[in-house]
Amino acid sequence: MKDYQINKISYEDTKPFILNIHYAKRMPSITYSFGLFYKTELVGVVCYGSPPSQALCKGIAGSEYKKIVLELNRLVLKYNKKNEASFLVGNSFKLLPQPTILVSYADTSQNHTGYIYQATNFIYTGLSDKRTEWRMKDSNKHSKTICEQYTLEHRKNNPDKFYLIDRPRKHRYIYLICNKKNKKKILKDLKYPQLDYPKAQNKNYITDNNIKTQYSFIL
Repeated sequence: MKDYQINKISYEDTKPFILNIHYAKRMPSITYSFGLFYKTELVGVVCYGSPPSQALCKGIAGSEYKKIVLELNRLVLKYNKKNEASFLVGNSFKLLPQPTILVSYADTSQNHTGYIYQATNFIYTGLSDKRTEWRMKDSNKHSKTICEQYTLEHRKNNPDKFYLIDRPRKHRYIYLICNKKNKKKILKDLKYPQLDYPKAQNKNYITDNNIKTQYSFIL
């Protein structure tokens, strides 16, 4: 794409860009962050980081591969022009270490089906498990933050303040960055089924002053 380039960017440049656009309004764990520049303007960011649990890392293809698992946990575009998302994601793969197993999720609560993952040839492995997560009345704190700050006993003893909700299930996608030999071996050890892509009509959402499609913010 003419006049576009992708560069590694700092956390200091990543944070304001994500918080200004992404619906979650919080930062994930970030190991690698890459920016999409149109001429000199930062117009997109993709981030990769450690998954939230070792169980998730081991659950993809076993303990042998847990140290090479990364999560694509943010994909944010400022204008969402044609082909920007796939260009950013596809080319960022070339800047990641090999071998790497990528996992990412499309949020069903935001009507996302993972269109951009499908466009970049991720493997679809179905929906995440049904789970509950904690919420705090009059607060937008994430469940993980609540659990870190308040003990389970405290949460259970204060039902007027803390409560459980069913967590929306997410579409799970996997991508392998490695040579053909390693790819064949990892696919053989994959713990999830390889399924047909889910299909759904793209939806629009309004956040602040911007209209975003489902692949303006993936997670």
